[in-house]
Amino acid sequence: MRAPHLTRPRSLAGQLFAMQAVLIAVLVAGYALFSYLSDRRQAQDAAGRQTMAVARSVADAPSVREAIRTEDPTRTLQPYATAVQRHTGVDFVTIMDPRGIRWTHPDPARIGEHFLGHTAQALRGESFTETYTGTLGPSVRAVTPIRDGGRIVGLVSAGIKVRTVSARLQDQVTAMAGVAGGALVLGGIGTYVINARLRRSTHGMNATELSRMHDYHQAALHAVREGLLMLDGRYRVALINDGGRELLGVTGEVVGRSVAELGLPAPLTGTLLASEPRVDEVHLTAARVLVVNTSPVSGGERRGTVVTLRDVTELQAVTGELNSERGFTQALRSQAHEAANRLHTVVSLIELGRADEAAGFATAELELAQALTDQVVAAVDEPVLAALLLGKAAQANEQGVELVVSQESRIDDGLLPASLPARDLVTILGNLIDNAVDAARGSAGARVTVTAYSEGADLVLRVSDTGDGVDPAHAEAVFERGWSTKAAAGPGGRGLGLALVRQTVRRHRGTLTVSKAAGGGARFEARVPLPAVEPAPPGAGAALSGGDA
Repeated sequence: MRAPHLTRPRSLAGQLFAMQAVLIAVLVAGYALFSYLSDRRQAQDAAGRQTMAVARSVADAPSVREAIRTEDPTRTLQPYATAVQRHTGVDFVTIMDPRGIRWTHPDPARIGEHFLGHTAQALRGESFTETYTGTLGPSVRAVTPIRDGGRIVGLVSAGIKVRTVSARLQDQVTAMAGVAGGALVLGGIGTYVINARLRRSTHGMNATELSRMHDYHQAALHAVREGLLMLDGRYRVALINDGGRELLGVTGEVVGRSVAELGLPAPLTGTLLASEPRVDEVHLTAARVLVVNTSPVSGGERRGTVVTLRDVTELQAVTGELNSERGFTQALRSQAHEAANRLHTVVSLIELGRADEAAGFATAELELAQALTDQVVAAVDEPVLAALLLGKAAQANEQGVELVVSQESRIDDGLLPASLPARDLVTILGNLIDNAVDAARGSAGARVTVTAYSEGADLVLRVSDTGDGVDPAHAEAVFERGWSTKAAAGPGGRGLGLALVRQTVRRHRGTLTVSKAAGGGARFEARVPLPAVEPAPPGAGAALSGGDA
């Protein structure tokens, strides 16, 4: 036995079309029926008025009263009634005596017979209309008395057959049916066109499928950890998920608001307002590093933009640490290369029999290397920062820049609070040093001076260079993502380091400023509040201390 074929549920557009078509058909049919009944009643009323007017005209005619006085009223009244009937459009005019005996009739054979109908009301002197079935079939008739000198000498009945009334109504019904049919066709065409557009908009899905898709959409929207933002054609927020709210740091009702009203950083707002797609752009908010992708939604016209947001704050920090480690490795490789060159020099001097010169050369190189290490370790006993400074010193030396740790610097080991991790200090100091080395490179007496100490309740990190300095007009712009005096290096390239420094400093409620250094270059100073910490256990190290700037 063949299984019954399960048809796919009708689409939402199809259901609406069927419903609207039935609704239009019912409305048109109801209107047609109402009009038919109303017109029929009006036609019957009009027939009653017409027959009453004819009957009264005959009853009031002097010739009729004169004929009634004769011995044979039929001889005069029959031709008269036939003429009236022909000229007025009624189907019969019957004149009778008070007893109801006909003097006239459309069928002469019926003359002399008793009138079929009611006459009592007319005999009382009242005119009336009625629908009655007589010798000619059902008819709408009027009966009125004939008076002669105050007495009733006869009766007149004029009538129109019901089928004649129906025939008159038929033309009206035909015209009304044509109008109703036209209205149904036009309504059907309009409904089809509208639902065709709806079908395209709903992709032919029915109500159940749309409801299921909405449920999936809501579940996916809240399950996705990445930020999702949808903008309409006027760059207003049409949709935002929980991840998007968290990553952008927005609260309250944002749907329907313009992107420009969300208080986002200017570069990020510019990206969201861009008409062209953006791929893997790095942007900074107050506390996060985001990778932003935008894709316009178009279908013949711009409908909006889909924006995805990924949080790479931790990844950026780890990348910074990796870069620092890579720098250390390169510095060690460079130092190993230099050490090999020096060792070869010492060996060569010994082979030449100049042992004293070899010993002096080796001792001088050792003292120079040890002096740099002693200088850094004496100033900064915190191991991560000390390693950072030693690595940066080697990197700077490779680029022809001298890195100096000022004598004012003093940071002891083990006293940085947990709320101020060494990773953040590496981000701040590492990027400031990289920026300073880059600025000082190629200048006369290229030097970068690092100062790190505490002043009251603040940790001060200051980096000065001998470069060209920063134009005071750009004192704020220099901290914006993407701003750089160097050639662009693509998204996430130049112009990100100082922006990361400011973000990190602001996250710890500190301040970051730039001014002119004593040597003519730039001086960047970061001040980070030091939260109160629990007293350190005995032997854990001395307190953070330092001198005046």
